Amino acid sequence: MAANYSISDLARELDITTRAIRFYEEQGMLAPERRGQERIYTAKDKVTLKLILRGKRIGFSLAECKELIELYDPAGGNRKQLETFMDKISERRAQLEQQLLDIQQMQLELDTAEERCLAALEQTQA
Repeated sequence: MAANYSISDLARELDITTRAIRFYEEQGMLAPERRGQERIYTAKDKVTLKLILRGKRIGFSLAECKELIELYDPAGGNRKQLETFMDKISERRAQLEQQLLDIQQMQLELDTAEERCLAALEQTQA
């Protein structure tokens, strides 16, 4: 028998809020079975949530996560999904490298401003 989860079970296991899970459902990323007001999530839903959370941790937008999840095709070997994932990884890495350069430049500018302030302070004491 396949594993089923309530919304609170998933929230507890994945350390997220039930509101976050409902949000992903509203975005069309999850489609749990309904029994009255109760949501019943499958193991596939749990994997989808894990992928969303992993994507968010590495800086992917929700739209990018959704795109990657929608490309999942076990019959096709997932080649398209993996190629798209690799492209997004390269894009994200390039963004991070640019951010790092920007931070390093800002640190140099701060160092220069600090040196000028210290020199000006020394002159006011003389």
